Amino acid sequence: MTEPLDVAGLQRRLVEFAAARDWQPYHTPKNLVSALGVEAAELQEIFQWLTPEQSARVMDDAGTAARVRDEVADVLAYLLQLCEVLGVDPLAALDAKIDRNERRFPRPGEVPPPAE
Repeated sequence: MTEPLDVAGLQRRLVEFAAARDWQPYHTPKNLVSALGVEAAELQEIFQWLTPEQSARVMDDAGTAARVRDEVADVLAYLLQLCEVLGVDPLAALDAKIDRNERRFPRPGEVPPPAE
């Protein structure tokens, strides 16, 4: 039986994977951000010339769906590695950002709360 997936566990696996290959010297914030950008561009490339309707159906084709999953995994892997190196809790960062966005962009008809 496999253990449930969690962010910390995935980060540990990525650290162990890199350590086993002596890749840590290359996993600087600058290099990880660069790799993240490249992988995000590779994901974007899949959608580049699709119409909005085609992009909504991109997972219907098995080959394209596999490419999307692989690129999403690459983007997430580099983001998690960057967070590990910088000491950023990605879930806490996202939670705080959603809170800020809820204050910045109230629902239609809502009055925004006073600035902190």
